[in-house]
Amino acid sequence: MCNSNVKSAGVAQIDGRPVLQPAGNRVAAPEGARPLKKSLQKSLSMPASFDNNAAAATTACAAARPAHENTRAAAVAASLLPPATPASVTARATKAAAAAAVAAEKSRTKARKPGAVLPVVTFAALDAFEPAGSIAAAQREHAALAQAQRKMRIAHYGRTASFSRVEGRVGATATAAAELAVPASPTGHDEKRCSFITLYSDPLYVAYHDEEWGVPVHDDELLFEMLTLSGVQVGADWTSILKKRHLYREAFSGFNVDAVAKYTEKQMASLSADYGLDLGTVRGTVNNACRILEVRRDFGSLDKYVWAFVNNKALSPSYKYSRKIPVKTSKSESISKDMVRRGFRFVGPTVIHSFMQAVGLTNDHLVSCPRHRACSSSAAAAGRAN
Repeated sequence: MCNSNVKSAGVAQIDGRPVLQPAGNRVAAPEGARPLKKSLQKSLSMPASFDNNAAAATTACAAARPAHENTRAAAVAASLLPPATPASVTARATKAAAAAAVAAEKSRTKARKPGAVLPVVTFAALDAFEPAGSIAAAQREHAALAQAQRKMRIAHYGRTASFSRVEGRVGATATAAAELAVPASPTGHDEKRCSFITLYSDPLYVAYHDEEWGVPVHDDELLFEMLTLSGVQVGADWTSILKKRHLYREAFSGFNVDAVAKYTEKQMASLSADYGLDLGTVRGTVNNACRILEVRRDFGSLDKYVWAFVNNKALSPSYKYSRKIPVKTSKSESISKDMVRRGFRFVGPTVIHSFMQAVGLTNDHLVSCPRHRACSSSAAAAGRAN
């Protein structure tokens, strides 16, 4: 009877001694049990990264313990395994003890190396473990980044320098230094120029701003020149156009309207090849010269025609900031429509607004710029003369 009980319960070998295992320790799977659904299995399963990290932490803990404790732990673990047969239990316990012994030997080898630090992992740390890439880790990283940005804003609050939104560098101090480094205005005023004139502006462009831009023009040849340059300036910048200004003057006979209106197709092709000008631009300029001759017959001069749109009085919007200056206005749109109706080319609303700024039909200098007052005075004097 005793032998049958021993046989049914099973015997496990622990530290070389047979230990009786009651039948109650064995938990057999119920027959005919249905497998869990995939969704339930997925919800009960742990992430793969957690299993890997937990296994590594457990191995490190086993390596940190003495060899005899690892052997005892392996024996206890073997006793908890389902005792299919005494031979399988013994084999599993032997394998576990061998693995623990190898881990202990590796830990002692690492401990003998200079500067080696043994990992210490507690079960409390494993309970609070959060795998990399989890939602909690992402939230913790986001909170740390927000805190760092807040500290940076607090550190720089109230300073004169501001950070650029595009490049993330300090720009206000450099801008102020650039404005102060610009040469003094020829008018002798202490006010600063328009904000688009900086330390890096070309001297030719600065001279154009100080001497020509916004000054009322009543000469037909100069009006014709600025109309042409405004049309060519589309897609480029004024600095590059001003550097080629002498080429345009030579190519178009000093912008003599009568001479340019007589250019033949052969002359236009020759000018385009000799001066490196776009053939369409040359043809458009010659066409505009012919249209100016028609305007002269109707209004007496190009000067009277363009200044009639503003009642012979320059517009003065009095902008405080350069970002407020528009690229076109309702007035430039009305002038553009009339000139297109008359057959002019390259006279869109943006081109005409640039032309109005150049010839003083509108005084778009900032109120802080000394040229604003000078151009207003010139416009008032010209209005009294007319």
